[in-house]
Amino acid sequence: MPIQLTPENTLPADGLNGTLIGRAWVPGKVGGPSPVVLRSDGVFDLSSSFATLSNLLELESPVAAVREAQGTRVASLEELLANSTATPDPNKPYLLAPADLQVIKAAGVTFAASMIERVIEEQAAGDPAKAESVRAIVQNAIGDNLRNIKPGSEQASTLKALLIEQGMWSQYLEVGIGPDAEIFTKAPVLAAVGSGSQVGIHPKSEWNNPEPEVVLAVNSRGQIHGATLGNDVNLRDFEGRSALLLSKAKDNNASCSIGPFIRLFDETFSLDDVRNCVVDLQVKGNDGYVMKGSSSMSQISRDPADIAGQALNANHQYPDGFLLFLGTLFAPTADRDHAGGGFTHKLGDQVSISSSLFGGLHNEVTHSSDASPWTFGVGALLRNLAVRGLL
Repeated sequence: MPIQLTPENTLPADGLNGTLIGRAWVPGKVGGPSPVVLRSDGVFDLSSSFATLSNLLELESPVAAVREAQGTRVASLEELLANSTATPDPNKPYLLAPADLQVIKAAGVTFAASMIERVIEEQAAGDPAKAESVRAIVQNAIGDNLRNIKPGSEQASTLKALLIEQGMWSQYLEVGIGPDAEIFTKAPVLAAVGSGSQVGIHPKSEWNNPEPEVVLAVNSRGQIHGATLGNDVNLRDFEGRSALLLSKAKDNNASCSIGPFIRLFDETFSLDDVRNCVVDLQVKGNDGYVMKGSSSMSQISRDPADIAGQALNANHQYPDGFLLFLGTLFAPTADRDHAGGGFTHKLGDQVSISSSLFGGLHNEVTHSSDASPWTFGVGALLRNLAVRGLL
C-alpha cells in the first residue's frame, strides 16, 4: 500500500505550536516551487516575500520575518499532504524537500556505535557475509565504549597510537576521534526529495540501509536557524569496498530525503532541544518484515555547533547557506533473511523517520534508476522565478 501522509504522521507532537516552514510546488498559470509556512488555517505561500528558503534563512530573524509575512493560502495541510506522493497531481500543491539554493552537506562517523560499524565495513571490504566475524574481531580489539572520548583530545591521541600498534587503525577512527570531522557533500543543490517521495538505492547494491538523522539549517554566516529530519541513504557495500566510492555510495538519484518541514528556532524550540532529541526509525517491508531503531543525539561525539563550524569557516564558504546532516547512531546489524546476512533494503520498503520535535519523514524504497529523474536544477529554478516575477 502506498505511503499516505496525514497531519497525524507528519506533524510534531505539539502540532503547529512551533514555526514550521518548508517548500511546496504551487500550481497556477506558471507553477513553481515556493517557500511555505504552516498556520492553523492552512498552508501559506511566502514567495511574494521570499523567493527561496535560502533568502529567508539569510535574514537575521527568519521567525520574525515569517510572522510578519501575510502570504497566500494555497491549501489545507490535509490537501497538501494527500497529494504528496511518488506521483503527485501536478495541478494541486504538493510537498517538496525544504531546501533550494543551499548546499546539502553531511557529517559522518559522529557516533561511536556507527563509527565501529564503518570500521567493520572497511575490514569486511563491503562483504556483508564477512561482517559478523569481523565485528567480533574489531570489538575485541577496540571495544564499543568510545562515546566518552573527546575527538582531538590527548586521550584520543593516545588511543590512536595504541590502535596503530595493534594494526587496527582506520580512516573512520581518524575522523571519529581525530580533530577533524568528516564532512562531505551529500547531494547537489535542489536534488533532495521530500516526504512522500521515493528514495533510491543503486541497483547493484546488495548491502545498504537508511540513516535517520537530524539536519541543521545554516545560513551563509554560520547562523543555525532551525532543523529538520533526513535520510542519508547509504550503500554499505560500495563504501566498504573503498572510501573513494563515497560519492557512489551516498549520491545517487533520490538518495537524499529531507523533511517534512524545517522547524525554526523560536520560543518553543532551540539548539539545546536538538542536542537532546531522539530520532526513531521504522522500516516495513512488503514481506511483512519490520525493523525499528532509534538515534539519540545525546550520544553524539561532536557538538552540532562544532560540526557546523567545521563545515563553514575561513576555508569553506556557502553564500546561499547549507543544510547539514549530523550523522546517526543507527547502524543495523540484525539479520533480515539469513544468518550472517545483516540488514539490507528490499524494493517497496517503507521508511519512516520521526521525532516528537520534527514530526515524520516517510519514503518508499526503489532503485535510483527507477525513481523520478532529477530534472529541476538551478537553471530551471532561476527561469521559473523570473517568469513568475520573483527575481
